Amino acid sequence: MGAETLRALLARVRYEVLPARATEEKVLAHVPRDVVVTVTASPVKGLEPTLTLTERLAAHGYRVVPHVPARLLRDDTHLKDVTERLRAAGVDDLFVPAGDADPPAGPYHGALPVLRRLSELGRPFAELGITGYPESHPLIHDDITIQSMWDKRTHATYIVSNLCFDPRVLGDWINRIRRRDVTLPVYVGVAGPVQRTKLLAMATKIGVGESTRFLAKHASWFLRFAAPGGYVPERLLDRGAEVFTRPSAGVAGLHLFTFNQIAETERWRRAVLDRLGA
Repeated sequence: MGAETLRALLARVRYEVLPARATEEKVLAHVPRDVVVTVTASPVKGLEPTLTLTERLAAHGYRVVPHVPARLLRDDTHLKDVTERLRAAGVDDLFVPAGDADPPAGPYHGALPVLRRLSELGRPFAELGITGYPESHPLIHDDITIQSMWDKRTHATYIVSNLCFDPRVLGDWINRIRRRDVTLPVYVGVAGPVQRTKLLAMATKIGVGESTRFLAKHASWFLRFAAPGGYVPERLLDRGAEVFTRPSAGVAGLHLFTFNQIAETERWRRAVLDRLGA
């Protein structure tokens, strides 16, 4: 990948963080104010930790994107309350996945009804993000996930691709959604420079039930991080350069999964930019 292109991608990053006890301190210590911070939500702990951290980081001057999974919303009143609370904090960008809560907390089983309701409420957020699945969803056929993006296109403004380690799979997926005339900009989901031992420690801290699901769902990640030579984010970016840099791909930037290794992720980004002469 050319230095100019890689610099551009690394300048348009979003850092995904988990709302843990030390997250605010880590963000304040290591993340520049021009980096967008997205805050995940837990099906066990609910939306409150996400909303609280969002408010606190927004008050510090960050542009924050909270995750509001459809399955964590109890009802229409809850959605309105969450919307009003986030708007009061200055939030203008919302990420709406379906979520993993099973059973759902209310009537919303997927993101589309929530997106439609937000449109009916006058589109209170300037930006609305939805999930894309470069690798097959464990429960939903690929054709359905792409059709879902088509259905959501009039409500959403961008797509965040789920974590993927294979640049060929990412490239094929981007080509496929563009052939289906899904034209929303894509933020490519990439793992930061994660250490396997720290990923495992993080997984065990997010709650017994959640960590079990996390490890079962993402066991292959640990193999990737433990492979000879380890995982190097720029290797993925370099191998996917041809697709990521093609104008027709519509790649808006990178969505970096930090797994709360926030200092390490920012040090890596700065080191790469320094090597590139930024």
